[in-house]
Amino acid sequence: MTGKEQHGDPWEEFDRLGPGVPDRVPGQPGGEPYGFGFRTGVRSARVAVGFAVYALALGTVLVLTGCVVFAARQQWLLVGLMVLIEAIFVFSFTRLVAQARNRHAR
Repeated sequence: MTGKEQHGDPWEEFDRLGPGVPDRVPGQPGGEPYGFGFRTGVRSARVAVGFAVYALALGTVLVLTGCVVFAARQQWLLVGLMVLIEAIFVFSFTRLVAQARNRHAR
């Protein structure tokens, strides 16, 4: 390798290139519509809802484990924090399910 190759910007080649194809959705690079399931490449609402259920279940297990550990140590403030985190998980779950059911370009 020459010194020029070692010190050059590796992304310079990609910065010079234009887009490969026109955007499928105007104003969205890559043509990806908004909404849960589109950004991740999921096209089926059932798969998107399944992912939301999986994320809720995993988060709930972690929160319950934290609650048990903190309650055993009588750290009630941290148990309250775990309950708050669970409430955030449930709220996020409802938003993900709503987005999975109402997927469309905005």
